[in-house]
Amino acid sequence: MRRPTLAALLLLTAAGLLAQADAKKPPAPPFPPDVLDAAYGSHERHRLDLWRAKSERPTPLVVFIHGGGWHGGDKSAVPAELLTFMLAHGVSVASINYRYTSMATVPGPLHDGARAVQFLRSKAAEWKLDPKRIGAMGVSAGGCTTLWLAYHDDLADAKSADPVARESSRLQAAVGMSPQTSLDSEEVIGWVGDQVMNHPMITRAVGAKNRAQVRERYAEYSPAMREGSPITHVSRDDPPVMLAYPTMAALPAVDAGHAIHHAMQGVKLKERADAAGLVCLLRIEDQPSPSSPRPDEFLLKHLTAKTGR
Repeated sequence: MRRPTLAALLLLTAAGLLAQADAKKPPAPPFPPDVLDAAYGSHERHRLDLWRAKSERPTPLVVFIHGGGWHGGDKSAVPAELLTFMLAHGVSVASINYRYTSMATVPGPLHDGARAVQFLRSKAAEWKLDPKRIGAMGVSAGGCTTLWLAYHDDLADAKSADPVARESSRLQAAVGMSPQTSLDSEEVIGWVGDQVMNHPMITRAVGAKNRAQVRERYAEYSPAMREGSPITHVSRDDPPVMLAYPTMAALPAVDAGHAIHHAMQGVKLKERADAAGLVCLLRIEDQPSPSSPRPDEFLLKHLTAKTGR
């Protein structure tokens, strides 16, 4: 089984096949990590792998967050293309597992992403990482987590007895591959159509039994849906972000897979980010632009710039 390239990951999500692809554990990465299954929290899914770039100095870091609708997937899905590119350019790579929404509803998986970033910062001296140059890339639900980390206020708790919790959860750059930008059922239906609720991601995220229950109990579920939506948290101090989708499909979306990954979600987030004066690039793969970098190039640029931005 060949490992998917970054472009192939976009096509998988567009076809609504990512959860199926993640259901079968992908082959091992092309070379073993320097740190395997490090525990960043107390749950069995709180594990990460780390590939360290060869350098005499502390290196920037990219955190990869796998997809699977927050219901499946594994850290071994880190793309070989991303690993090879980043390590060749002196950037270390971590890949994380996190709790599924069957284990912890939203914001559980999102907080796990934050905890992983905080843990990696706490290990910066030991693992020769630059704590001021940490970015992330995520696919589908992992992309939603990545964007949430980019836009959410810092979760660092300076008064915590836990030294990891005292670390910053903020990113310096982020890439979402076919990401969801809102979990608010009413908002996203307005963007892409009713088919989006035939995908189980939003229903599972809040612990509902089905889409009808989400509608009936919207007032109860909406605070969690809004909290888990990256677009809710956009503010003027947020880092550079790239959103990548394979195509601008028809609207309303023809099926659940296209709806949950529709590029209109990226359009709406970019509008919000532009209004806040932020760097937010929207890359549509079948509408190439000479000025649009590849996702890995975007991360490299912002993690190695002199400003750290």
